[in-house]
Amino acid sequence: MRPEKQLLLDEIKDKIAGSKALVVTTYKRLAPNTAAHFRMDLAKSGGSLEVVKKRVLLKAAQNIGVSLDPLVLQGHIAVVFAVEDPIETTKSVFQFRKENEDIFEVIGGRFEGTLCSAKDMELISKLPSKDEMRAQLLATFEAPMAQTLSVIEALLASVAHCLENKNQQTNS
Repeated sequence: MRPEKQLLLDEIKDKIAGSKALVVTTYKRLAPNTAAHFRMDLAKSGGSLEVVKKRVLLKAAQNIGVSLDPLVLQGHIAVVFAVEDPIETTKSVFQFRKENEDIFEVIGGRFEGTLCSAKDMELISKLPSKDEMRAQLLATFEAPMAQTLSVIEALLASVAHCLENKNQQTNS
C-alpha cells in the first residue's frame, strides 16, 4: 500500500477508535458552503465530518474489529465522528438531515462500541443531552424540599391569617 493511503487509513482507524460514536451517512450534491456550516455545527458539540472512500472505511473498520456491510454503503460516504458529546453530535446530524433531506441520509452508525441502524441512531439523537439530564436530576432532588417548604409556608401563612382574623374580631 502506498504511504499516503496508509496514512489515510491510519487516520480513519484512529478516529474510529477514538470516537464515542460515529454516524455513517451518504450525500448527493453537498455544496461547499452547506458542508462548512455543518462542520461548524458539529465542532460546537465536539464532532467532525470526514468524507471517506468506501474501501478505506471498510478496511479501517475491519482493522479495529468493526464489521460494516459493504452493501449498505452506497453512493458518496461521509462519517461524523463524535469525540466529546455523542448525543449532541447525533442531534446536530439529524437536524442537518431534516433540513437537507434530498441530499443527506443517515445509513447507520456506532454508539459506544455497538453497531446501530439509522433508526437506532435517530432514537439516540432524541435522548436528552447531558446538561438536560443533569437539570432533570437536580429537579428531582429539589422537588421534595421545595414541596416541604411550600407546605410549611402555607401552614405559617394560615396560622398568621387565623391570628389576624381573631385580632380583627376582638377589635370589632
